[in-house]
Amino acid sequence: MCGIVGHVGAERAAPVLLEGLQRLEYRGYDSAGVAVVEGDAIRIVRSVGKLSGLRDKLAGVELTGTLGIGHTRWATHGRPSEENAHPHAVDGVVVVHNGIIENYLALRAELTAAGQRFASETDTEVIPHLVSGYLKQGAGLEQAVRQALARLDGSYALAAITPSEPGRLVAARKASPLVVGLSDDATYVASDVPALLPYTRRFIFLEDEDMAVCEAGTVRIVNLREGPVERPVQTIQWSPAMAEKGGYKHFMLKEIFEQPRAIADTLAGKLGVEPGTVHLDGGEAAEKAVREIRRLHIVACGTSWHAGLVGKYWIEQLARVPVEVSLASEFRYQDPILGPDIGLLLVSQSGETADTLAALAEGRGKGTPVLSICNVVGSSIARASDGVLYTHAGPEIGVASTKAFTTQLVTLYLLALHLAAVRKALPAADLKARVERLRTLPMAVEHALELDPEVERVAKTIVDAKSALFLGRGLQYPIALEGALKLKEISYIHAEGYAAGEMKHGPIALVDNELPVISIATRGATYDKMLSNIEEVRARDGRILCVATAGDDAVAGISEQVLYVPAFDEELMPIITSIPLQLLAYHVAVFKGTDVDQPRNLAKSVTVE
Repeated sequence: MCGIVGHVGAERAAPVLLEGLQRLEYRGYDSAGVAVVEGDAIRIVRSVGKLSGLRDKLAGVELTGTLGIGHTRWATHGRPSEENAHPHAVDGVVVVHNGIIENYLALRAELTAAGQRFASETDTEVIPHLVSGYLKQGAGLEQAVRQALARLDGSYALAAITPSEPGRLVAARKASPLVVGLSDDATYVASDVPALLPYTRRFIFLEDEDMAVCEAGTVRIVNLREGPVERPVQTIQWSPAMAEKGGYKHFMLKEIFEQPRAIADTLAGKLGVEPGTVHLDGGEAAEKAVREIRRLHIVACGTSWHAGLVGKYWIEQLARVPVEVSLASEFRYQDPILGPDIGLLLVSQSGETADTLAALAEGRGKGTPVLSICNVVGSSIARASDGVLYTHAGPEIGVASTKAFTTQLVTLYLLALHLAAVRKALPAADLKARVERLRTLPMAVEHALELDPEVERVAKTIVDAKSALFLGRGLQYPIALEGALKLKEISYIHAEGYAAGEMKHGPIALVDNELPVISIATRGATYDKMLSNIEEVRARDGRILCVATAGDDAVAGISEQVLYVPAFDEELMPIITSIPLQLLAYHVAVFKGTDVDQPRNLAKSVTVE
């Protein structure tokens, strides 16, 4: 949510800011703006709505300065408007900010009583007021920002500039992500790595309460509690092309079709040379936790929570380790039972989700070993965990998660196999067979993607539906939840996922001849029960659309439409059945004309609770 880009260096700042903001559009926003130092003045251009509006405004403005900051805002305090858009300026101090200042009302009242006038409804505006006040008292920008930060309660990632120090940008973070990018003649700041990939692959991931003093090609970092600190420079392997559409109409479609490669990358290095061996990349702390925990608590949000539900099946069935799965936003309010022998496993694509970070803090406070599954190297959750298992999916720009989800599933299955091996819960021959099947998974996903033209045809038949019901049993129940989530979040059709056996306890009341009922009926332990549930829908004239195993004529006889996925091992079939449901949501959204990559009201990385 919200995006920050900053530049200090030799080249013009405005084009860098605009391109960086464009690469952060996936985070969600409703207004945007840039500020550039021009001589002894600051030029600020802001607009409401998409970046195209800001780009149009900038087309008529000549900005040659080399120091600047930009922002895309997601409204929290104050409606979307040009006045509330960032950057905010007060007496030559300009600030952009992500997060929430919890004590802003008290600060605003104090500043107003002292004669300050506010031009916006935002919490952010108190920051430039504070900084400008300290500058007037004789502080430099670095010291003034530091003094201002000491007054703030809440979360922030921010960047500040002033014409009085034209070669310096000061940035800081607390509970909101911020990275510093380095090149030979420029230094950059951004909310996320993709914003800066055209300019550098060398990044420093700031930690909580770090303040970065940036000049062209150099950065000095001071932690507000510890004093001067050294943070490692990490080289990111993602290329700019990986964050481009590559000829696809939308990022989401590109990322759906990247899944065979993403899964192969996730498996690479984790499958041992010796038959039946699995290696985790979490380090000795992760291995120690795996050896010693007697229970596991998986905590996640949204799509990652659905992955966790599948992971529970695998870990319990294969490793015989009891697993609980909790929504991160509810976790710490449950007063969960935690301790040294109860592992906490956090699952997050971005590694910056505020609710999941709060769950991490809860676990830390109770002495629980913390593991995480994450896609973003150096993210807050990854750094704070005892061990991290990276999914290696590459940058995921579309707000609706696709390849991050399937690579999370693959990583959870690998963890289940590793736990089983450590605990000797599976015979060596069974473990070896499962590892060998994993090697063929990318090809099976490739075959599932061949369904795309058929899925597009089916999508046309449900595009006018007002609601949809997704049904699954066993391992496919969480996939039904995920399929419903995908459809609702990008097509805006109300959809509900349900355990098929529970349908008769309520949702069957919704069934009529207009309701599409998408049923996952692949062959497996619950197959016959699933067919019975479909017959219940059929008896009430529901519109039955099935995802079934190739060659299954029985399903064809009771369904209006069938999408056949390739036969594969039942344990891994949730990864295969995810593919047509992702494609279905995508094509329905395209037919409805919604914003597929940036659906309304949603953000890729939710950094507020």
